[in-house]
Amino acid sequence: MATYEEGNQRPWWVQDQPPEESVAPPFRAVAYYRHSAQDRQENSVAIQQEQVQQWAQANGVEIIHEFVDRGKSGLTAEGRDGFNDMMDNWVRQRDDFQFVLCLDVSRWGRFQDIDLSATYSAECKRHGKQVIYTTLGKPKANDQLYQVYVQFERFRAAQYSRELSDKVFRGCVKISQQGYWAGGKPPYGFQRLLLDEARKPVQVLAAGQRKSIQNQRVTLSPGNGQQVAIVRRIFQEFTEARGHTHDIAAKLNRAGVPAPGGGAWNGSKVRHILVNEQYTGTMVYNKTTQKLKTPSRHNPKPEWIRTGGAFDAIVGSAIFNEAQRLLAEAALRYTPEFMLAQLERLLEEHALLRPSLVRADAEAPSPSTYAKHFLSLDAAYQQVFRIALAEVRTQVESLLRGLVPDVQSHDDFLVLNRKFTVLIQPSVPVSYGYNQYWYFRPDGRGTVDITLGVPVSGPKGPQILGYLVLPRLLVQRRGIRLFGSSESRLDMYGHHGLDVIFQLARSS
Repeated sequence: MATYEEGNQRPWWVQDQPPEESVAPPFRAVAYYRHSAQDRQENSVAIQQEQVQQWAQANGVEIIHEFVDRGKSGLTAEGRDGFNDMMDNWVRQRDDFQFVLCLDVSRWGRFQDIDLSATYSAECKRHGKQVIYTTLGKPKANDQLYQVYVQFERFRAAQYSRELSDKVFRGCVKISQQGYWAGGKPPYGFQRLLLDEARKPVQVLAAGQRKSIQNQRVTLSPGNGQQVAIVRRIFQEFTEARGHTHDIAAKLNRAGVPAPGGGAWNGSKVRHILVNEQYTGTMVYNKTTQKLKTPSRHNPKPEWIRTGGAFDAIVGSAIFNEAQRLLAEAALRYTPEFMLAQLERLLEEHALLRPSLVRADAEAPSPSTYAKHFLSLDAAYQQVFRIALAEVRTQVESLLRGLVPDVQSHDDFLVLNRKFTVLIQPSVPVSYGYNQYWYFRPDGRGTVDITLGVPVSGPKGPQILGYLVLPRLLVQRRGIRLFGSSESRLDMYGHHGLDVIFQLARSS
């Protein structure tokens, strides 16, 4: 009998087995993982990845790409580069996979508008990809309860963020009431000081540095010596030297002093220093609100949380209170009543009104300030004669009611025959050298179809000189100066009477 010896050729009965053919998974997918700084460890990216991969392997799904957003809030899709890359460049652009895998609904997002969460899922479905939350598994065909459960999970994810936000806010309120810093960048001239459990100073915290122990607290203390001196200089010049905020800013810029955050000083930045009560050593919290990625809004003063004597002051309470008194006094210069009174005074003194006269007057606000409050100096000028113009408006309205059967008043305009709207805008002449013009500003609201300009002879005993029909669809929303020589405008929009309005009302 033949025997097999080492080194000889293998016997005929020893055969190589053909390699097993690898079977490609029937489905392909991309996976998305998200972790927020507020999330607990069990929801970290690594653990999400492990669980999703296990589900994919058990269900015959090949993950061809993974997207990650670390430390990103799920309240919106803004700033989530991984999520947006997946949606823009894979879900909408490629067709070589069928699923989008995510551990659970909360990792997909904690959208406060739960319909927004569903919108992104629907977007995937529209492009032939199904979102699968691996903790829930792949839904069965025609399983209506699955969608109900997913919607409930979306609500729970959103509710979790709301409850967490409320807990954080209440904690910050409590910390502020105790006189400690609740977080954020310290005001100009201050630094953050870390306190230990016994509330003794430990160290000054650098920008971006945080406390490491839960029982530690953070307070404020005067910081950079130059900044502290600048704050005191601003209060001194404003209260003692009676300097204007813009003048103080100009002096600081000429001295080469950088403003908070860098850049140049301006009146607004100086005023921001002057109104900050924290320079008196008072901790102030809840001046603004911005929760769950909503726009920031200012809270009314009764909602502010103040704790006096919380830390060392940079300026005394007496000089701070004097600054507030002067600011309140200056604010009176910008009330509509005061501003119009200054224009009336200038008219009485000069019998006309020009920007140069306003600019040179020590009491009146600048022409740019009038433009800020009244849209233009011309518009403010018209307001000086508001009583006379109101009489003209009443007269024109009476004429329209005599022409059109159905005229209804609504807000500050009229509704004619329930078909279109007209805003009556009278105007007195404005002197311009040896000439004069009438100022109109077409109303840009979508509810006003026609601005009916009414030039009058003057503020005393005004006589109607004609009409200017300015349809919203044909004119831009900006000031129009109508001179007697404005032939093109007069030919296009000018009318001697109200027949054009009557014809429009009848044809409508």
